[in-house]
Amino acid sequence: MVKIQTFFTTIDFSNNAFRGEISKVIGKLKLLKGLNFSHNELTGTIPPSFGDMCNLEWLDLSSNRLFGDIPEELVNLTSLEKFNVSKNQLVGPIPHGKQFYTFENDSYSGNTGLCGLPLSKTCGAHQPPPSSFQREDDLEHGHGFDWKVVLMGYASGVVIGISVGYLVLSNGTPDWLVKVAGRKQRRKIVKITQRRA
Repeated sequence: MVKIQTFFTTIDFSNNAFRGEISKVIGKLKLLKGLNFSHNELTGTIPPSFGDMCNLEWLDLSSNRLFGDIPEELVNLTSLEKFNVSKNQLVGPIPHGKQFYTFENDSYSGNTGLCGLPLSKTCGAHQPPPSSFQREDDLEHGHGFDWKVVLMGYASGVVIGISVGYLVLSNGTPDWLVKVAGRKQRRKIVKITQRRA
């Protein structure tokens, strides 16, 4: 990528079998007006350095296996008229910027983890920023089981149980508990004697 001439205005790498991550060096191509990486097998994240290509008018990264979020740095691309990241594994909120409000839903289709305008899926206010290394199966099956909730419930149950037990035993053995335990003991004795008979 270092040998690509910086005076190029359009680069089309679409429909190849390119694999691996997109090089950050491409961000140095300041005169680039169009970049197409669509229909490859690219992985990794969208380089934030793409935000340095201030003359970029169209960017197509569709039909790859890119993950992570759409970098906020892309808001700097004020000349961007066409943008397509559909059919990837992107997650998180779509950046807020003048040009991002003009792109249609089709620009983002196939990325079930994306949220925010122009999509109908809203981002939760308490939602943490997505990890760039989130596994694909985590994205398909949700965020997993929250063990903190289970531990809090368990701890609360133990505290309440000990408190009730202490109150009951500190006031002496309650009559109703003796009666219930006595009935159960008698039933066991009756069952054992019936089996022996």
